[in-house]
Amino acid sequence: MTQPIWGGRFSAPPSEILKRLNDSFSFDRTLLAEDVAGSIAWARALERAGALSEAEARKLVRGLEAIAAHAAKDPSWPPATGHEDVHSFVEATLFEVVGAVAGKLHTGRSRNDQVATDLRLWLKVAVEDARGDVLGLAAMLASRAEEEAGAPMPGYTHLKRAEPVTFGHWALAYVEMLLRDADRLASAARRGDECPLGAGALSGTPVGVDREALARSLGFARASANSIDAVSDRDLGADYLFAAGLLLTHLSRMAEDLIFFSSDECGFVELPDALATGSSRMPQKKNPDLLELTRGHAARAIGELTGFLALLKGLPLAYDKDLQLDKEPLFRTRATLALVLPALSALLKDLRLNREAMAAAAADERLLATALADALARRGIPFRKAHEIVGRRFAVAEASGKSLKDLGPGDGITAGDLEAVDLARVLARREAVGGTAPRRVARAARNASGRIARMARATGKEKG
Repeated sequence: MTQPIWGGRFSAPPSEILKRLNDSFSFDRTLLAEDVAGSIAWARALERAGALSEAEARKLVRGLEAIAAHAAKDPSWPPATGHEDVHSFVEATLFEVVGAVAGKLHTGRSRNDQVATDLRLWLKVAVEDARGDVLGLAAMLASRAEEEAGAPMPGYTHLKRAEPVTFGHWALAYVEMLLRDADRLASAARRGDECPLGAGALSGTPVGVDREALARSLGFARASANSIDAVSDRDLGADYLFAAGLLLTHLSRMAEDLIFFSSDECGFVELPDALATGSSRMPQKKNPDLLELTRGHAARAIGELTGFLALLKGLPLAYDKDLQLDKEPLFRTRATLALVLPALSALLKDLRLNREAMAAAAADERLLATALADALARRGIPFRKAHEIVGRRFAVAEASGKSLKDLGPGDGITAGDLEAVDLARVLARREAVGGTAPRRVARAARNASGRIARMARATGKEKG
């Protein structure tokens, strides 16, 4: 059993039952690269402050770089047991590599500001990765939207056919959601772009390090302003989980649409074979498991956020051991997004549309009745009156088993009005900004692609 890094005051080692409850190395070893990076930056900051000699700092940095290189070369190292946490593992390993000088690395530093910094570094990359994948999915949807700008399909309210739209217009609705998600992630990253290192246990480091220079050396925009807040702040984690939860909620809605569109009763789309599954019993089945799992992961993401906030809600300042439990929800959520977003991009890329079935459903007169009422309104009839006239006429048509056009003019409806009962005309009239007219959708899709490209370039500049 390895010695704890806090054992001087105690006359007995931790019991096995305490170790099983207390130790976090089985999961926080995920932060090894971040812990090493923070330790290298701290060693250099100590040297600049005069707390380490140049030779000592150089020896520590080389030892830490060797640990990082070993971990990068062998993903199975270190084993997940035998240490209290990732910080004690790095420190113990550094002793093995460079000897007693390793004991100087923790000068002026606490595990409290150390873990807060590790997690911030990890979250900065997690947010960036998620934003890149969100923009990738948005780009795929925008591309399909431009391809299918003129492909008619029914639009729905209350899951009842309402008015005609195009598949491109449907796709762009989710592009807008995803761009808000990408912006939400960017906003979270900006708020959380500050370095806790140097906050110490809670009152600040006694060593005269330049915390602003230290923050910049780790890629942060600034140092945290208050040491008590710095070691207990997990807002970036909460922001990330909220952004991920809302993102997955949007993806769940899209998944539900696609499940419905691919159902035998609807038959508008067919899922690619490589991204669907079969039944062990029914040989004809083609199941939308990817989409259903997306819905399921949305439910779990909401739970991760709720649990994370509940963890934080009763904590007194500053650091409390409860915060050890903040990491696993974040790790799980990042792994989920890294799977779901590229999988949905691949599915949408190869999604096959049954344009004939979509167009036939969109041409249903029930979806064109509103256009007939609009035609009466253009002649000066108050819309509420026009609505009533068309409603009565539609009831007569249904009762007689005829179409509106078969009934012909009558009851205040002219032959000119009936010309509006035409799918192409209905779509073409929706030319206002945000409308479903094919030309408007094609233009909106190109604009969306441009917005996505600019957002991606901005992310690249922020990285640089």
